[in-house]
Amino acid sequence: MDLQLSDEHRMIRDMARDFAQNEIAPIAAEHDETGEFPYETIKKMGQQGFMGIAVPEEYGGVGMDTLAYVFALEEIAKVDASHAVVMSVCNSLYCYGFLRFGTEEQKHKYLRPVASGEVIGAYALTEPQSGSDAANIRVTALLSPDGSYYVVNGTKSWITSGPAAKYIILFAQSDPDARPRHRGVSAFVIDTDEPGFSRGKTEPKLGIRASATCEIHFEDYKCPVERRLGQEGEGFKISMAVLDAGRIGIASQALGIAEAAYEASVAYACEREAFGKKIGQFQMIQQKIADMKMRIEASRLLIYQAALAKDAAKETHKRYTLQSCMAKTFASETAMWVTTQAIQIHAGMGYSKELPIERYFRDAKVTEIYEGTSEVQRMVIARLETGLR
Repeated sequence: MDLQLSDEHRMIRDMARDFAQNEIAPIAAEHDETGEFPYETIKKMGQQGFMGIAVPEEYGGVGMDTLAYVFALEEIAKVDASHAVVMSVCNSLYCYGFLRFGTEEQKHKYLRPVASGEVIGAYALTEPQSGSDAANIRVTALLSPDGSYYVVNGTKSWITSGPAAKYIILFAQSDPDARPRHRGVSAFVIDTDEPGFSRGKTEPKLGIRASATCEIHFEDYKCPVERRLGQEGEGFKISMAVLDAGRIGIASQALGIAEAAYEASVAYACEREAFGKKIGQFQMIQQKIADMKMRIEASRLLIYQAALAKDAAKETHKRYTLQSCMAKTFASETAMWVTTQAIQIHAGMGYSKELPIERYFRDAKVTEIYEGTSEVQRMVIARLETGLR
């Protein structure tokens, strides 16, 4: 992999690192404890350009590449995964959707405010019965008799930043009779300040507790036709393309969590004494730390490979699903493994809320839950079958 870091890459990485240490670190534990959404620091992150790193400047972003986004997100996640997931959703699920499929008018009206940090964006695919199964959507968006708006009804669940979002990209069935069903799915831009939209309770989560998540409800919500994203029936294609980008964000978040747990473990192993010597002198501890480092570096290379593939796709128009799925799957499993070992190294202190190790452990779990492994398996099997024929 030919990875040449520019001065701009180093700058955005250092900016994110300084911001995370100075602005987020002092409040991370408190917001994890209370579950309160960190509006103030999220707003500051937007002002720093962290909400639209790969968005061109003409649409309110910074105009950098996916590697720059990965570097910045990794640094934020090392300090607090809750802030990182808000940043990830805005960049990869919301902004990327408009960059790929939005009209010029939509980009200026709905992309610019989120990329510049004025408001928060969200992405609504999951439903209570379907998870991330975009072909099994039950929320409907039916065209009005005069063809000027869609009437939206139904419920979406587990919407990250749902309680705080001004705009949401929604996927709904605009043609419930379509067969196969995914051909009837369309994408829409929802303004949460309009009648017919409401929010459910904020979910009391195990980890990333300061990243607010909730159900959202639609009751005869009127969405103007000009707020449809892409063509009618293109929703499934849009959701799959956007999820490819989203997996890189999840992988970067997992990498940051794993790095934080690793660095804390190295420091603790050099300080803690047992049986007359530093615990870092015991071979079993050394092996755990060595394995942590290897898995982290392997994750990093998979993530960078996926980021480069995403940027190359602008010219080649090839999908980078396999690269993003492998990065997401391996990095999330690494985060869970590394944080588990970090608790073992810290022993009782790792289980105590006096240190952030148990928070890293809780935050890492959600990165494993998002799909990714099944997509890797499907694509690898398809390639094997092609080679065998």
